[in-house]
Amino acid sequence: MSKTELTMACWNYDRTRALLEGRVQPDGIDLNYLALPVEETFFRMLRHREFDAAEMSLSSYVVSLFEPERPFIAIPVFPSRVFRHSCIYVNAASGIAEPVDLVGKKVGSPEYQMTAVVWIRGILSDEYSVAVNSVTYYTGGEEEPGRPEKLKLQLPPDIRIERIGPTQTLSSMLARGEIDALYTARTPSSFGRGQVKRLFHDFVSVERDYFRRTGIFPIMHTVVIRREVYERSPWVAQSLYKAFSVAQRETYTDLQETAALKAMLPWLISHVEETRREMGEDFWPYGFERNRRVLETFLRYSYEQGLSKQRLEPHQLFAPETLESFRI
Repeated sequence: MSKTELTMACWNYDRTRALLEGRVQPDGIDLNYLALPVEETFFRMLRHREFDAAEMSLSSYVVSLFEPERPFIAIPVFPSRVFRHSCIYVNAASGIAEPVDLVGKKVGSPEYQMTAVVWIRGILSDEYSVAVNSVTYYTGGEEEPGRPEKLKLQLPPDIRIERIGPTQTLSSMLARGEIDALYTARTPSSFGRGQVKRLFHDFVSVERDYFRRTGIFPIMHTVVIRREVYERSPWVAQSLYKAFSVAQRETYTDLQETAALKAMLPWLISHVEETRREMGEDFWPYGFERNRRVLETFLRYSYEQGLSKQRLEPHQLFAPETLESFRI
């Protein structure tokens, strides 16, 4: 019996490497896994629908659900999760010593709809009373000029956004004090040179406290299937979900190996044991129910920040077949 050929773009993660290298095969699928950087994957999928399935920015996916054709449908797999308190950078001369000092300031971000930035704005609003509309946002390339929003946005009038100049970059503007702060996923090249510092110096302690109080480990990316592929063969959603879960299980096992370290971190064993104490055995959960609260929080942020036209419920994001758990 022939298999369905699917091309999927996803970065080369430890938790997906068994799929990339073919040790895990999705049921009924001949998978062509393209290991591409996330920015390239997102751009090519959002603009040109180039792949049958792809890793996708959670924020971009949510925004795409308000397009007339709703081009994608997701499965509850989350290849990227990151606490983002560490990703708020400030100019050392800006006078920003604590989060509330951001109010009234000029804040850069590569894209307004960027998932990491949605989380940062939401956390600052919830935890530190920095309202989303209390700053002016400057968008554009972080290290290279000219980065556009991947999706067309229609935002409320109280959200103030300005595009930086065609030759400017956010990293250099932050160093020169032309913007006061930068919310971003990637560490700017100007960080660590004296002019640029993190808002939260001891970010690990801040992020641990945040998790203990909220139970939220922020989701950055999900996995989407082109809707016409899913509608033609709905079973591919479960096959991919199952395969991603099996591949992730291999990584959990590798992280607990003590005879020889499988990752180049000298104190990996200690880090893994500490993470399990703090966050539980399945500290990077896939599936719907385990992630309902995280998704509810993100969807609230997306709506409050003017990205979602209405507040969605978590179950509206995923193929219905993948909402129920089953043993693998």
